[in-house]
Amino acid sequence: MTPPETPTRSCGCPDYDEARLALSRRRLVGTALAGGAVALGPSLTGAGPRAYAVTGRSAATLAPGGSVLVLLSLRGAADGLSLVVPHADPVYYAARPRLGIPASSLLAPDAMFGLHPALAPLLPMWNAGALAAVHATGMATPNRSHFAAMEAIEDAAPGSAERNGWLNRLLGELPGTSPLQGTAMGNQVPTSLFGANPAFVVDRVDQAKVAGAEEDGRRLASLAHAWRGSSPMSRAVRDAISGAKTFGAARDTAAGTPATPYPGSGLGKALSDVSRIIRSGVGAEVITVDQGDWDMHTDAGTLEWGEMKRNAGDLAASIAAFFSDLGPAAGRVTLVTLSEFGRRVRENDDYGTDHGFGNVMFVAGAGVRGGRYYGTWPGLSDTPDADVLVTTDYRSVLTEVLTKRFGVSVGQVFPGFTPQSVGVMA
Repeated sequence: MTPPETPTRSCGCPDYDEARLALSRRRLVGTALAGGAVALGPSLTGAGPRAYAVTGRSAATLAPGGSVLVLLSLRGAADGLSLVVPHADPVYYAARPRLGIPASSLLAPDAMFGLHPALAPLLPMWNAGALAAVHATGMATPNRSHFAAMEAIEDAAPGSAERNGWLNRLLGELPGTSPLQGTAMGNQVPTSLFGANPAFVVDRVDQAKVAGAEEDGRRLASLAHAWRGSSPMSRAVRDAISGAKTFGAARDTAAGTPATPYPGSGLGKALSDVSRIIRSGVGAEVITVDQGDWDMHTDAGTLEWGEMKRNAGDLAASIAAFFSDLGPAAGRVTLVTLSEFGRRVRENDDYGTDHGFGNVMFVAGAGVRGGRYYGTWPGLSDTPDADVLVTTDYRSVLTEVLTKRFGVSVGQVFPGFTPQSVGVMA
């Protein structure tokens, strides 16, 4: 099938544009740092609309040998029905006469599901039992506003008015003391890391350094003197400097060309940096990464062209390179993908799909019972507003990862939540 005459990328979604704008407003300025590296923690007053500061952690104690969770957020609401295709549900092909992925092209098919062909770089992990998919996952109630759904799924505490995310709460349950224990890749603060426990935000590892310190060692002494007070902002700057200094080990780890070639995309570059952080032993245990532009109202395309083929291929190649590049450290790392919601069952007139409900989660790496599809399939309906119904709360998947890999009690991480058994983790 040939693409439409103008296959240009334009999602036409004001809600997603507003969500991205709102996220961009959370970019923090690192007073003492270059490259957009900052520290965050409890909220401050009197410093603009919102500011964040690190408190109470030093670089003295690292935990290089512990488990690591990498949360990869697919921003914009990925189409789980294209990533993991329910080929045995006849409604799928009836509802998607142009966008439906032919059953004959699917990878690793079972009686119900198969993987999009663009995910081929992940097939070795699937066959080795290191990658699994859980379908029909999501929040308990539909929420089709990008920003509101991102907030809700990353707060993960329905009904609570507290401004703290589930990953921040997880940090409070972990024993490590590295200033980089919780690290967000990029220049935006994910809601999941908001809260009382400190975390670190960095755009690129090579740029996480104290500005001017290499040229003039007096810079550090000057900064420490300027921020010697006991105010939250003073502690934030001092700890941001400490975190940037700790990043030195990551900058020195596998500097230059990585052992495994990554895609040149933003995701490929971010996961390359994550591999360096983990292998350096600086004590990072919770790391967040974003991949954007999944809001494909138009030009999702087919197997021959379109944004779905491109994004899925980038996702697969980046994850495959990441686990290969980790080497022996891969035995400590579990990666989970999460998107704010899924897409409608029926394709629209613009080779795309609109906001939906249920979705698919991938779980890869250490401790995964892979090579299988999990979840209870609800069946599809072919009506204009039909969704994938959620049969597995996304927190149930995360609960298994946290309990099996970190040994924590998730009562504090997901307050008031009773998980169901999924079986995806050994």
